[in-house]
Amino acid sequence: MILIVDDDPSIVASLALLLKQAGYQSASASTPAQALAMIGNKDFELALQDMNFSRQTSGDEGLQLLKDIKLQKPELPVILITAWGSIPLAVRGMREGAADFITKPWTNQQILEAVKTVLSLAKAPQWRAGCPPSRAELDAAFDYRNILGSDPKLLKALEILGRVSATDASVLVTGESGTGKELVAEAIHQNSARRNGPFVKVNLGGIATSLFESEMFGHTKGAFTDAHQNRRGRFEIADGGTIFLDEIGDLNAASQVKLLRVLQDRTYEVLGSSTPRTVNVRVVSATNRNLPELVSRGEFREDLLYRLNLIAVHLPALRDRPGDVPELAMYFLQNIAKVYRRSGLSISPSALEWLQHREWPGNVRQLRHLIERAVLIAQVDELRPADFLHTLEMEAVGSRRESMPDPGAMTMDEMERAMILRCMNHFSGNITKVAESLGMSRAALYRRFEKFGIKS
Repeated sequence: MILIVDDDPSIVASLALLLKQAGYQSASASTPAQALAMIGNKDFELALQDMNFSRQTSGDEGLQLLKDIKLQKPELPVILITAWGSIPLAVRGMREGAADFITKPWTNQQILEAVKTVLSLAKAPQWRAGCPPSRAELDAAFDYRNILGSDPKLLKALEILGRVSATDASVLVTGESGTGKELVAEAIHQNSARRNGPFVKVNLGGIATSLFESEMFGHTKGAFTDAHQNRRGRFEIADGGTIFLDEIGDLNAASQVKLLRVLQDRTYEVLGSSTPRTVNVRVVSATNRNLPELVSRGEFREDLLYRLNLIAVHLPALRDRPGDVPELAMYFLQNIAKVYRRSGLSISPSALEWLQHREWPGNVRQLRHLIERAVLIAQVDELRPADFLHTLEMEAVGSRRESMPDPGAMTMDEMERAMILRCMNHFSGNITKVAESLGMSRAALYRRFEKFGIKS
């Protein structure tokens, strides 16, 4: 049963008919007092609540009602309905515990998708209280074949993924560079009903501001000077599947507004066309930056954060799950042995212990890189601590030797490219540390990648 809370009889009738056609039962309340009384006397699965009552435009009465509902029934999910110009009010509602918000004018598809997602999240299977699932239990229920480890912190993240994968809820994956955020996004897709649809990866940090609309929404022939033919955008390609927005924290303010609109109502316009198009995608985003901190500094839109952050999953750093290092190390060694056609490779117990006690600023990616370099440099069948130390020393010496070329030996572009590559090697691909060491933003670094043909 769904409770509709609105003082406009036409909206109540419209929503009730829509829900009935979709197979849901509903009841309605026209005032906050009536809504609270009904919630107290009957079990509802969801509340659809308008934010304005009695012709008020401030929304204070609607916000107070939300607070009262969450106080009376904390577990009852609430979807807010508000005008597009009142999104800051909806954001305040999200801070107070609303499950989602919909802006007017809304479409029937928007309402039904939001209702389906929120209800499916509420009904998602829960593991035994106080007894987190084991790795074996998770593997029996979900496809996590590409994600290794059994650390409790990782299992907690995988448990959340398992509960939300079957829904269409947007997911924000956070964690340091190299922790496996892309693998998690792929796992969400593979464990969802969209698994047979496309999975489209987008590195937002690598898209120039001037090309954002063309890359994401496509363009028509002649839309701008170099538009010699029609081009499909990433959202169109991802239709019916999942779109993975990586490095979401690097998106500039202008692009954030354009992205918010398509996430808000699932419609967009191809550059050069004025005809709106509808898209059906599930959005998974990832960042290694602190988005709430960016919001507080005015660098990231709070309404966009709530659009992306219906469910948040944090991946632990490798140094916080040292027990998983031996399994990861042996897995990488087996793969590397196949690539270089070297059988009989192993890592000594003392070397595995040594690897467990490292800090790993580059996380899992750095671990794989170090093992591969050690295999190539050491040329022995059993890697020992000394082999890994020797590898690190050779990398450091090589970096110092190549720190400054002879006059006239390189152009400025060549020097810049070489310095970026050395920093990438030194920091094991940790983009944040590379950018900081070079004194530039991540977005600027990605533009250099594009300019010099560097694949991050």
